[in-house]
Amino acid sequence: MSAAELLLLVHVAATLFMVGLIWFVQVVHYPLFGRVGAGGFRSYAGDHSRLTGYVVGPPMLVEAATAVLLLFVRPAGVLAASAWAGAGLLAAVWLSTAFLQVPRHRDLGLGYEPGAHRLLVASNWVRTTAWSLRGLLVLWMTARTIA
Repeated sequence: MSAAELLLLVHVAATLFMVGLIWFVQVVHYPLFGRVGAGGFRSYAGDHSRLTGYVVGPPMLVEAATAVLLLFVRPAGVLAASAWAGAGLLAAVWLSTAFLQVPRHRDLGLGYEPGAHRLLVASNWVRTTAWSLRGLLVLWMTARTIA
């Protein structure tokens, strides 16, 4: 296995991990925020943000690093346009996280607020869609590499 193929494999693993995780967050985790209860929500939200960072931080950083590397080092069969499209989708994920989800988490960290919760769930579709498209893209890139 070449270094470029190993790079793609690590990238695929990180991306597909995040695809599965974002669907769990979108369908199960975020919707259940509304059932925590007002009394314990502030503590819950703080713990949620801190603990979630341990789970999502490493694979997000691996995914980002390998996405950048794939712009310059690609296995045979992986088109530059595919790597750039993947990087663009990842930029959408990171921008959505920074400008849509993090502010809602900050709002909810002060206490449960139904409007902030609704915006969190609704805006998270940006990440869910972008990561899902990335998952399909990296699978396609892998198929082109092994064909």
